[in-house]
Amino acid sequence: TIAAFYLCGLGIGSAKDKRVQKLWLTASVIIGIALLTVFKYADFFLQSFAAVTGLSIPLLKLALPIGISFYTFQTMSYTIDVYRGLVKPCRNILDVGAYVTLFPQLIAGPIVQYKTVEHELLHRRESVFEASRGMQRFVVGLAKKVLIANQVGALWEQIAAMSEPSAAVAWLGVLAYTFQIYFDFSGYSDMAIGLGHLFGFRFLENFEHPYESRSVTEFWRRWHISLSTWFREYVYIPLGGNRKGKARQVLNLLIVWGLTGFWHGASWNFLLWGLYYALLLILEKLFLLKWLDKLPKVVRHIYTIFCFMMGWTLFAITDMSQLGQYFSAMFTAPLWDGAAAYLLRSNVVLLVLAAVGSTTLPVRVFNAVESRLGDKAAVALRSVGVAFLLLLSVAFLVGDSYNPFLYFRF
Repeated sequence: TIAAFYLCGLGIGSAKDKRVQKLWLTASVIIGIALLTVFKYADFFLQSFAAVTGLSIPLLKLALPIGISFYTFQTMSYTIDVYRGLVKPCRNILDVGAYVTLFPQLIAGPIVQYKTVEHELLHRRESVFEASRGMQRFVVGLAKKVLIANQVGALWEQIAAMSEPSAAVAWLGVLAYTFQIYFDFSGYSDMAIGLGHLFGFRFLENFEHPYESRSVTEFWRRWHISLSTWFREYVYIPLGGNRKGKARQVLNLLIVWGLTGFWHGASWNFLLWGLYYALLLILEKLFLLKWLDKLPKVVRHIYTIFCFMMGWTLFAITDMSQLGQYFSAMFTAPLWDGAAAYLLRSNVVLLVLAAVGSTTLPVRVFNAVESRLGDKAAVALRSVGVAFLLLLSVAFLVGDSYNPFLYFRF
């Protein structure tokens, strides 16, 4: 991948004819998509073809190269931006290699565009101040992952394994997964941003408290910002965006969100998840946002919470028959039972902490306390807080065997 995109970047930069530049760009995109398709999607396509035709087709069973979904999108953004004249082609293959294999965010994102780190790749400067900021941010991300995401994740795993959960238990499971994926993913992003500061990089933010959103459109401006930005800049806008009428905008949204869903994993539930959000966003852009604006904020917030919890149910369960059973339990099973009471009583403190932690409230409270203290006292408070989170996180890692990695499929 490094060699191919390095050469294609040079080819685009050295070519004078626009048609030749486009050939180099096309070659780079084909190479990236081909590698991603072979390693990530080949077995899915073979299984689907075998299911339709009834043929017995051996699967390739290839190991998924670590971080391939992230670095493929990153490298494609590099050659596209070179073609657009936004960045100069990189003359040193080691700089391209450093960009593609960038350790802090390689395995769990965010997707870093070359144009946002070009200067730092070539003229990076480290400092004690930036290193301090980075270590603090890293510890906050680690605490999100270990202290909250892993704990609510264990609750979700317990509920997902139940054969006939009550409706309350099923909804509690979705709530647990909703918190798990947020604190897990935003925690990894915090750790990546923190490591970036440590090494002299300033990665862009990837989450902006998305669970405070009051529409699905707003939610996707705040959730996995790097992925939404990539699809908007390199797929949605080149397709015409919203500039060619409503019908074309609807088609563009269907294409973008179908691809977004499929990018997350080689399974039908991810495609359904993408099309589910395409439908919601289309409805909001056509008329629903106008209706929502007339409603109280709390109603809009409840509507958004319901929408993304339904979405996370689609996202969490890859087996389609199990997915149907789980949805059935959420809406048709007996409402309450002893298991619901026990699980809620056992996890209420954790769920409250997760709910509060997913809002801006902790940041606002901490900033208010710091503003009342002197500089030295504020630094001491921050240092003690970070040290406490680090020690607690290490203690949980040592004592807890449950430490899932949700992004193995990327």
